[in-house]
Amino acid sequence: MANVTVSGPGVKKGHRYTDVQGLPCIAKLVRSVDETPEPIGTAIRGQIPSWIHGSFLRNGPGKFEFGNKSFNHWFDGMALMHQFRIEAGQVTYRSRFLHSSSYRANSEHDRIVVSEFGTVSVPDPCKNFFERFLSRFDKMQPTDNASVSFVKYKGDYYVSTETNFMHRVDPETLETKEKVDWGKFIAVNGATAHPHTEPDGTTYNMGNSYTGKGAFYNIICVPAEKERPVDTLEGAKVVCRIPSVDKGKPSYYHSFAMTENYVVFIEQPIKMDLLKILSGKIWGKGISKAVYWDPKQETIFHVINKHTGKLNPVKYHAKPLSTFHQINAFEEDGFLVMDMCCSDDGKAINNYMIQNLRKAGEDLDEVYNTMCRVFPRRFVLPLTVDNDTPLGQNLNTRINSPATAIRIAKDKVYCTHEDLHGDDLHDYGGLEFPQINYAKYNTRPYRYFYGCGFRHLVGDSLLKMDLQEKKMKVWQHQDLYPSEPVFVPSPDATEEDDGVILSVVITPIAENSTFLLVLDAKTFEELGRAEVPVNIPYGFHGAFNASM
Repeated sequence: MANVTVSGPGVKKGHRYTDVQGLPCIAKLVRSVDETPEPIGTAIRGQIPSWIHGSFLRNGPGKFEFGNKSFNHWFDGMALMHQFRIEAGQVTYRSRFLHSSSYRANSEHDRIVVSEFGTVSVPDPCKNFFERFLSRFDKMQPTDNASVSFVKYKGDYYVSTETNFMHRVDPETLETKEKVDWGKFIAVNGATAHPHTEPDGTTYNMGNSYTGKGAFYNIICVPAEKERPVDTLEGAKVVCRIPSVDKGKPSYYHSFAMTENYVVFIEQPIKMDLLKILSGKIWGKGISKAVYWDPKQETIFHVINKHTGKLNPVKYHAKPLSTFHQINAFEEDGFLVMDMCCSDDGKAINNYMIQNLRKAGEDLDEVYNTMCRVFPRRFVLPLTVDNDTPLGQNLNTRINSPATAIRIAKDKVYCTHEDLHGDDLHDYGGLEFPQINYAKYNTRPYRYFYGCGFRHLVGDSLLKMDLQEKKMKVWQHQDLYPSEPVFVPSPDATEEDDGVILSVVITPIAENSTFLLVLDAKTFEELGRAEVPVNIPYGFHGAFNASM
């Protein structure tokens, strides 16, 4: 076990946030693997509950090089989809590479011909010097390497990234079915891989658009039903357009918050320099080089009525922070309560270079210790702020809530957060990849959430957080690295945490030693595991597709 001394999420020790020594090398967690397109059996240890019927789907990078060229960033690896099929206490496994245009082109040429987030495509070696030079002035095309998540629109599964392309896939076979371009339906240049879905199937998302008037953030609504069996995103509409504070340098965002009546967009000071992105191919620099942290800028919460599309003129400000994943948000007693995983520094996105993930010894410790930890926080936004609202006074009147919201100008409220954890979370490196009982408690008051502890560059523990008691339960074993925990409710559930947690666990110290872990969500005790004789790289997000 690594020796850990934690200074706190916002306290620098020199240029370090923590003092962890002796981190084990995890290079084998970010290496290329072969796909397993036909189902294979697993060895069951313990017991997999017989009531679980469906497929646990996972997405993430699975191939990190073509020919003698390697990708630079963790986000660049080619999408590999995984399926753990669970029926009657038994589990089978299969995986397939997404047959995206990027994957097919790279494979055909045996080199990187499509640029990714941190990697610029390699010029054709068959061209002469002048032709290769001119090719740098070609417009950089967005990738369709949808390696981030599985998402659902109108009942169909797609795999998604953050460009304008998604792929419809068959969740039963993992076959790639259809490439879908957001730009053919609405005027956006991309969309997040983390949409929110209403109980009736209506889905909300966000995407940027770049115009002569500058960059805009768009709230997107996709209807629940198809009019024709072949429909994909037909009927999608932009509900609201929010102008970027800096027209040429919009904020990067990975997700957003939603309540019953509102969408909250978090304009954080992780900025994208559009000019550098457009000229990146000329200089041989990936998009990641144009993404930077600007701590001189405050964070702004924009609140939009998702039914009317009206943008609240009141802007809720907070200190500079970065967030990739929101936990939950809900309305109660005139307040919008928003919980999210936050860091006081936004440089981490550029630290996840593959060369960093493959380091060892003191070099690995240095990468980890210079990255700010991520912790769960709550902001409370008063929804009624008008000319009669007093200045300089805390408007948060919720009982036992240390978060503040102070009106400091006509349309400006400054907010501070409440920590949703005790000091013991520091020992586990903070928390990321948060999940809840989404079907029953998204946009509603809730008590529990789940996530990965990050006492390494990837998750090395599973955590259950109790908001009422500010306590947590932990599943952790040395040299085992669990994926994002996904909650599956039991069929006779009466309480919020009646169900199981599913997570894929991998290790760098033994070959072909992956397993699907099943925890009792209430007790956080292991019920069983399904051992798979394959190697799987550490991935991003997943979903459970219940059988009907």
